[in-house]
Amino acid sequence: MNYKKLDMGSYQLHLISTDRFKTVLTRVCLRDKIVKEEITLRNFLANFLTYSTATYKTKRELVLKAQDLYAANIYTKVYRAGNYNMMSFYLSVLSEKYTEKGMLDQSIELLSDIMFHPNFEDEEAFQESFRFLYNATETAIQGLKEDPTLYSTVRMLECLDEDMPYSFHEHGYMEDLEKINRETLMNYYHNVFNHSLVDIYIIGNFDEQEIIETIKKHMHFDTFKRPKESQIIYHDKLPKRIKVEKEHTDGSQSKLSIGCKIDTLDEFERNYVLTIYNFLLGSGSESKFFRIIREKHSLAYYIYSSLNKLDHLMLIRAGISKKNFNSTVKLIKKLMKEMEEGNFTEEELEVAKNNYVTFLKEIEDNESAIIETFLAKDLLNLGDIEERKKEIVKVSRDDIIRVAKKVKIDTIFLLEGDVENEGD
Repeated sequence: MNYKKLDMGSYQLHLISTDRFKTVLTRVCLRDKIVKEEITLRNFLANFLTYSTATYKTKRELVLKAQDLYAANIYTKVYRAGNYNMMSFYLSVLSEKYTEKGMLDQSIELLSDIMFHPNFEDEEAFQESFRFLYNATETAIQGLKEDPTLYSTVRMLECLDEDMPYSFHEHGYMEDLEKINRETLMNYYHNVFNHSLVDIYIIGNFDEQEIIETIKKHMHFDTFKRPKESQIIYHDKLPKRIKVEKEHTDGSQSKLSIGCKIDTLDEFERNYVLTIYNFLLGSGSESKFFRIIREKHSLAYYIYSSLNKLDHLMLIRAGISKKNFNSTVKLIKKLMKEMEEGNFTEEELEVAKNNYVTFLKEIEDNESAIIETFLAKDLLNLGDIEERKKEIVKVSRDDIIRVAKKVKIDTIFLLEGDVENEGD
């Protein structure tokens, strides 16, 4: 695998050359400082651009064109990363080794058409796509409560700090959806494409010079603005007391969500030590949470922890019976305290490191995941896969203990179900 980063003026081009895959994946990533009131609009815009274009005025026309390009797959993803909102356009096409010469150029031309020729002018086509996307967005926003696990996490993050980006709803808000019309959508489109920080990632088997010329021909970004603010969110202070909130749900199983704030870390702690700490504590079937809380004491149907490194947060999520709430929380606190005291074996530490290496090997089999590693290199100064394998072995017991003392529970939220003791 060969990686090259090129400064193209208005965007950065990242080329990842490998013959490991039969497809070539292109990801165009536009990032901007997140604004709560723009989340709904940004989601709507991403979906609008991939619904139709000025050239292919209906979804059907667009799908048929993609089929002509050996079933090219184009899709979008909008998500928050720390202080920034990321809007990415993906294009996955078969390598020309399996199709014919010129297919990659034509496919990227279609992606360019989607991004740079939105369908604002054709009244009938615009109204059709607008109505469909409005209803779909409304359903997504109102459907938050239908996913108890997600809802409990969102409510916990709101209780953690409702003014911080990590508490914002990923699908957006109804009051902002109601403000969207052709004018607001068009103005926001021009603002995004004129001011975003742009990175283009391409991974697969391709001719380097040809792909550079193709990108230059089809990707017409004009912005030279670079962000000056880090995407990483820091906490001014750690919590001195824990907030506990409960809310009733009509469902049977209770959903426990715990938000932990993490003190400032250096790069090695954030990129490597924190990862192994999480593997030891709550990630996977060999973690303390799984072995002790779920298996030994049967207090949870599931339990795990995950990291939001850009937010300096660790989230703990569990499905429990409401009668086990106090016992589960007490045991979670006990196990976290034991990590601070170094109550884990060298064997457990090695297992955690090996599990991380296995995770890295799985990344090597996924094009999108590989692109994420190079994005992480930009956001967190995190090494590539081979660098990570080398650095992870350096993590020591003392490193884990030091980081464990920097992880503090801030908010405990229970979405309380009706059933006292549901069968597993």
